[in-house]
Amino acid sequence: MLDIDDFRTLIVRPTLQSIGLWSPTAEELLIGTAVQESRLTYLKQRGGGPALGPCQMEPFTHNDIWRNYLTTGMRSSLAARVRELGHETIHLISRLDYAVAMARLVYLRSPMPLPDVSDVDGMAAMWKQVYNTPKGAGEATEWADNYRRYVRPG
Repeated sequence: MLDIDDFRTLIVRPTLQSIGLWSPTAEELLIGTAVQESRLTYLKQRGGGPALGPCQMEPFTHNDIWRNYLTTGMRSSLAARVRELGHETIHLISRLDYAVAMARLVYLRSPMPLPDVSDVDGMAAMWKQVYNTPKGAGEATEWADNYRRYVRPG
């Protein structure tokens, strides 16, 4: 497993700051997402699935964000900042900063507000609803348990 503090300080925080989307909750939500999705170990989904990168984003989701979110409305400056990190599906594997930025956009395009950073169960519920989706195999309780075990033990 990649060291959580290294992932936080070398990848997540500077990436979110560079695209103008950092907040304490966003940082924690993305670290928790990566721990839940890949255990910060795998860059390709186990079992033959299509998901890629530390946040295990599927190519369909990646392409949908570019097609239906970043290129619409008043998002050209955000799209330019993200494009500086990457823009191809393969960059979800080869560029950890790009994978984090794209995962942040999944949450950003949701109408749900980010919960308070101290609300682990709220972050877990948001992950389930927005990232894993109601039809996904993951459970919010598992996300919260993994967050408490790996990200904020004690």
